Amino acid sequence: MKTALRFGVLAVAVCAAALRADDKPKPAEKPPEGFTALFDGKSLSGWKPTGKADAWGVEDGLIVCKGGGGGYLLTEKEYANFEFRCEYKWAKAGGNSGVGLRTPEKGDPAYQGMEIQLIDDEGWEGVHKSRLADYQHTGSIYDVQPAKAAKNKKIGEWNTVKIVCEGRKVTVTQNDIELVNANLDDYKAKADKNHPGLKREKGHIGFQSYNVRVDFRNVYIKELK
Repeated sequence: MKTALRFGVLAVAVCAAALRADDKPKPAEKPPEGFTALFDGKSLSGWKPTGKADAWGVEDGLIVCKGGGGGYLLTEKEYANFEFRCEYKWAKAGGNSGVGLRTPEKGDPAYQGMEIQLIDDEGWEGVHKSRLADYQHTGSIYDVQPAKAAKNKKIGEWNTVKIVCEGRKVTVTQNDIELVNANLDDYKAKADKNHPGLKREKGHIGFQSYNVRVDFRNVYIKELK
């Protein structure tokens, strides 16, 4: 009886150790061929916040946006034509964030640059009791071009994003589904009115701090000619 008990205790200990090992930070994946990592998995070197710095951090090899008030976390370097990739996940329902493109250091990236919307499409209305406009859904160029319907992963699971900016063309793919294929020249009226960022040829890339926690990983870029 005592022997069986010892074996049972040992088995539990082994399982617990295995679970702890799975919880340990995994090393950053190697960038795809031709890409450069924008995040080293250890620090925010190469990035700077436009709002409260303590809204941003690094935990377990992830870029962490802890909540609202942090503005954007922008790359120090500017980019013109590129393919950008990352993964993100929400900590709970009702999350909202975005990816700023070709944005200057100052001003709202959604207007002074471009913002690709990332949001909990399914949970937003239930949590916030408000409906999303068509241009507020995941993948949309905010207030410019609405996206096709996204197929989001469950809260707590990783979503993939690929954004290509090449001249006046912008494509957005989420979870291997193309959501936007835009020609910015189709929106000259918006550019002249309240979206001057649509005219920009280069700028910073960044993540938006809006409300609930959101994590990012595997942040890569390939510059295009």
